[in-house]
Amino acid sequence: MSQSSKKTSAESILRSKTRTIYTAGRPPWYNSAGQQVEPFVIGICGGSASGKTTVATKIIESLDVPWVTLLSMDSFYKVLNEKQHEMAAHNEYNFDHPDAFDFELLKTTLQRLKEGRMIEVPIYNFVTHRRESRTKTMYGANVIIFEGILTFYNADVLKMCDMKVFVDTDADIRLARRLRRDISQRGRDLEGVLKQYSKHVQPAFYYYIAPLMVHADIIVPRGGDNEVAIELIVQHIHTQLQLRGFKLREKLAHSYIGQPLPSSLYLLPDTPQIKGLHTFIRNKDTYRDEFIFYSKRLIRLVIEYALSLLPFEDVTVETPQGVLYGGKRGATDKICGVSILRAGETMEQAVRDVCKDIRIGKILIQTNQQTGEPELYYLRLPKDIKDYRVILMDATVATGAAAIMAIRVLLDHDVAEENVLLASLLMAESGVHSIAYAFPRVKIVTSALDPEINEKFYVLPGIGNFGDRYFGTEPSDD
Repeated sequence: MSQSSKKTSAESILRSKTRTIYTAGRPPWYNSAGQQVEPFVIGICGGSASGKTTVATKIIESLDVPWVTLLSMDSFYKVLNEKQHEMAAHNEYNFDHPDAFDFELLKTTLQRLKEGRMIEVPIYNFVTHRRESRTKTMYGANVIIFEGILTFYNADVLKMCDMKVFVDTDADIRLARRLRRDISQRGRDLEGVLKQYSKHVQPAFYYYIAPLMVHADIIVPRGGDNEVAIELIVQHIHTQLQLRGFKLREKLAHSYIGQPLPSSLYLLPDTPQIKGLHTFIRNKDTYRDEFIFYSKRLIRLVIEYALSLLPFEDVTVETPQGVLYGGKRGATDKICGVSILRAGETMEQAVRDVCKDIRIGKILIQTNQQTGEPELYYLRLPKDIKDYRVILMDATVATGAAAIMAIRVLLDHDVAEENVLLASLLMAESGVHSIAYAFPRVKIVTSALDPEINEKFYVLPGIGNFGDRYFGTEPSDD
């Protein structure tokens, strides 16, 4: 992911007069088998400045669902040539005509969002009439809201919408809003806005936009002021979401009891050395400096073992004595590491020690204290990660919920499932089964397997909270 596409805290918040809605912290968008749960897509259509974005925001506010993606048709204006730029500068270019939009890119984007996949969405600058060099990274979600003046115009896009809403606002109100917006936000003058409105905006509404009203499931007069209509929409969406809902972590924790271990699991040999290292890190009385030292030793062994599972090819070299030696060489030079923050970050140095100049990505997944479900907060991945063999790192795996989410993120970035290798110091059997069931082609490597987890989802007998013990952030006894 490029620097420009990282989420900032401001971009992750929707504010209203009464509530602050955090759209960061993405909950699971898949079921316990790791398969996508199709999102509910709402299409919102209406004339320019009719209040589509206001309606969309109020729907999000009222829904109170954990993750919503808002996609604007404004992002899909075509790239203008020099002549068209000149026309746009003099308010002569018709931005309200269907030909002004890149519907092919729009269809591709919306389809990938429906599949829960990552997509880079263009950012259109209305002051310069150009796409900016940076893009916005989006994912599918529980609910996708797509709004624009011609949302219902393309038949393929229309089919993707589960619910279709038309915002019908009086023409005088739309004109007043457009004047205020274009003059204050887009650097236009009064004469230019009125000229563009009478020549392009108003005719386009009657020729192209108003006829689309026939496709609407519900028409919202007065836009965001119509609380009754918005409540009706929200009730319908809630009904649909309940049909698609699930509890992931609890389901994972109680699955696969008594089943044989999957063939995709690779367990380090239980040698006296491995046993001795585990004795140190499992002992609650081990001092922090010793805990770090022995953890690093064990991590190095896990990473070395994981690398042995990557593809190798036969190669013959000549020794200094002039004798040929038949050996092996890695069949790929495209290997990257991805750590699940924060505990997985402790494994990065071992990967760097054994893989020269390796690229490292990061994924931050935390547990929601109310729901107990994992949530995705941040990621930074190599832009071409789909071409790499990925070593995914987390210090411990309990239910497997965080690991499944991280693997799902990699797959959404088009990484092949068989190119993912999950490495961990310690895993619970239930977590291994959950991951292997969801992603049978992912290789799983660990130094030890513990039989159970407790009601707080800690591995038993386990090693406690690895991150707290490693980074020295354990709560005091006071």
